[in-house]
Amino acid sequence: MEKTNVKVRKWGNSFGVILPKSIVDKQDIKDGMEIEIIVEAKNKTKVKDVFGILKGKLKRPEKSTQEIMNEIDEELWGIKR
Repeated sequence: MEKTNVKVRKWGNSFGVILPKSIVDKQDIKDGMEIEIIVEAKNKTKVKDVFGILKGKLKRPEKSTQEIMNEIDEELWGIKR
């Protein structure tokens, strides 16, 4: 199995990719052969990746969510709780 990055190109009404010669040679790929391709777009951000980046870097707030909500209610609406 080989891994590489390729650019998608418009090909008529479809899209196609060109495999690098080095992979074609290593895998002995021939014309008409059926191969398996796993597709993963590089520009998509996964939620688990974002949380993985933030894990351990966020500090817990000094106030509880309820305390913050009460402050907002008081400031915006004059409601004291």
